[in-house]
Parts: sequence; structure tokens; C-alpha cells
Amino acid sequence: MSEPQHSTLPALSRRRLLGLGGGLALTGALAAACGSNTGRGGGGSGSGPALSQWYHQYGEPSTEQAVRRYAAAYRPAEVTVQWRPGDYDQQTAAALLTDAGPDVFEDSGPSIDQIQGGQVVDLTDLVKDVRADFNPAVLEPKTYQGRVYGVPQAIDMQMLYYRKSLLARAGVQPPRTLDELVAAAHALTGKDTKGLFLGNDGGAGVLGQGGIPLVAAGLRLVTDDGKAGFDDPAAALTLGKLHTLYASGSLLLGAPADWSDPSAFTQGLTAMQWTGLWALPQIGKALGDDFGVLPFPQDGTAGSPAVPVGAYASAVSARGRHIDAAKAYVKWLWVDRTDYQEDFALSYGFHIPARLSLARKAAKLRSGAAADAVRFSTDHGHALPLLWTPRSQVALTDAVSRIIKDGADPAAQVRSAVATVNAELRRVRRKSG
Repeated sequence: MSEPQHSTLPALSRRRLLGLGGGLALTGALAAACGSNTGRGGGGSGSGPALSQWYHQYGEPSTEQAVRRYAAAYRPAEVTVQWRPGDYDQQTAAALLTDAGPDVFEDSGPSIDQIQGGQVVDLTDLVKDVRADFNPAVLEPKTYQGRVYGVPQAIDMQMLYYRKSLLARAGVQPPRTLDELVAAAHALTGKDTKGLFLGNDGGAGVLGQGGIPLVAAGLRLVTDDGKAGFDDPAAALTLGKLHTLYASGSLLLGAPADWSDPSAFTQGLTAMQWTGLWALPQIGKALGDDFGVLPFPQDGTAGSPAVPVGAYASAVSARGRHIDAAKAYVKWLWVDRTDYQEDFALSYGFHIPARLSLARKAAKLRSGAAADAVRFSTDHGHALPLLWTPRSQVALTDAVSRIIKDGADPAAQVRSAVATVNAELRRVRRKSG
């Protein structure tokens, strides 16, 4: 799952974060991003044109070696992999404006501004035969006016973990609604264990950035006609319940590690925790089968379970010197080589292949909580829309934070966020017109 410009998420491996929103605004550092080390030289084992491929620096062991192995196996071109530490989004945004950037690169978008600016290549023809096999929740944000600009690589998702034994001891059923979640958190809170952990900020960051409670209330961030989809009394009602939860004393706050790390859950500091699929192997090792997983519970009769998903995508720079060769490589790696796609998703971390057929047949995802996660991502998965920009993201995240932590009036905060989001959506839609 990439960080927007202003982020309240904890620092962690970027692969563990959802692709939250589009590209960052260019704020300088062009020289740092596009220096002499462009990666356009040779080095691969192919005999054709030289292609450069950029990845952000993954925190999971052996991922770099894997992607270099994939590149070395490609014969029609010499593909040189660049492993890019630092602010990858800003490096990429800067490089796409020059002739010194990558031919192929992974991106949390591509963003609406990159697409409208003609910085990335239309890849629709690459996926035409398998388009229906990609999880639609992660393909849709890579699609603009019916054209695909990024091929999803692997899915990250978030969900609610709960300790079966602790819920059974308290006589609590796994919560299926937001009201049940609030009640369960209270019932599970004791002297040494809190009922729920949503992050050290009470969930203001992770829930706000993904718009998770709004989706659970049956709302959308952006409507089909390009307007804020949460200009509805249900938004304020749902977010007000999260403040009630924050003020109840049932949430774990000030844990040694934040929501992305499952240690608070595995060490018994909380009976339930919101975290990611990436944590499942660690939780299983620590707790055996004494845990279950759930989507974020629905709120209201119009609501539905919410499962935030995201995926980095492989994209092609429009300023590359070998666009057709770059497209052919992307098709080979992220469409044709399903063995590499499954390897990338599951051998160096714990993720879901972006292809539905691969997710269904992967041995590591066919039972227990992993199978539940696949089902959740397929049935209830939602990603941030393509038109959702960093400015909109900041507006919503800040509003949710003020509601949850400060007790600010939910209706007023929602109105303010809606106004900012609608103004930003008008800007984006003017450019598309």
C-alpha cells in the first residue's frame, strides 16, 4: 500500500502500505532524482535495446534479488533494475519530466495528473485478453476513460484481527457492525488488555486516509459524476461513533509499535487490532489458530463491510526511448509470467496476486485466515479512486483526525472536507475536458 504528501501513517516498508492516491506534487529535488545514475546503461542478459526499470526500496528480504532475477531472464532486451531508496514518489515525479528517467517503473498510481499530462503510456492493449482476471478494485484506479495506464502487480489489504479465546471468554461475538465493534471493544477491555487497537492516534490516520468508515457506511469518496460522495448525514453519524470509541477508554493508545506492526496483538495488549495482511504470518506463528479476521464492520442499513486494498502498478514512461520494447517487457513480466507474479506476491512477504485466478489457486492463500482475506478483497475490496488527489486526501484525513481525537463537530468537519474535495475534483475534471 504509497503515502500522500501529508501522511499520518507510521513509517514502514512501502510495500506494506496501500496505494493511497496518485502521484505527489513536484516540489523540487529534480537534480537529486535525475542525476547521472539513470540506470539506462546495459547490464541485463538480453541482446536487444537497453531498458531501465525502477522499483522503490522494499523492506522485505530478497525482493531486490527476485526482481533482478526476473529482469535477467528477459531475452528481447537488456533490462537494468534500479532499486531506489528515499522518497521514491518524488524521484519518479521528477524523472518523468525529463529524458533521464526510467523506461519502466512501478507506481502507486499512475496519478490522474501523470495521465492527463501525457507522462505515462496507454497499456490497455497489454491486458486486453486478461483484463477481467485482474481484481477490479485495484485495476479501476489505474484506468482513465476506459484506458489502462498501469498493470497491477500485487495487492496489499487491511483487516481486523481478533483473538478467538479472548472473545469467547468475554462472551463476545466477532463484530459485524460498527455498533457491535464499539460494544465489543468495551466488553473486552480489562486491567491489562484493551479491547481494540487502531493505531496510536486512535485510528485517525489509517481510517481517515483510506476513507474506510465512510465506505462501511455505504458512501463513496468520489461519485461516478466526479463529486464528493460523502456529502451525506451518514458520514457525520459514522465518524461521530469513532469519537465515542476514542473517548470510551476501550482503545489501546501509546503502544510500543503502531498499527502496522502486530506486536500489540500478539503480546496480548489488545484483543482486536486493525492491521494488514502482511502481518498474518507473524500472527499465525505467535498465536497458532487463536485468531480470526474480519472486514471493517458495516454501519447502518445502507452500509457494507469495507476492505481497503491497493496495488503498485507497472507503468511505462512516455519519454522513454524504447516505448514498444518497454511495453513488451511489462506484458511479459506482469501479464504472461504468472509464475513470477505469484512468486513476487508470496515468496518475499505476504500479499495477494493481482490476478483473481492466481489468488484462487495459490497454495498459501487457500485456507484459514488467508483464504478469508482473499475473499474479503474480492467481495468487499475498495481502493482510493483515480480522481482522489493528495489535496483531497489531506482534507479528509485532517477532518477525521479532528473528529476522532478532538471531538470536533462531525457535520461541520465533513462539510469542510466536502468543499475542498469538490474544488479539487472540479480542477481535475476541467483538465480532462
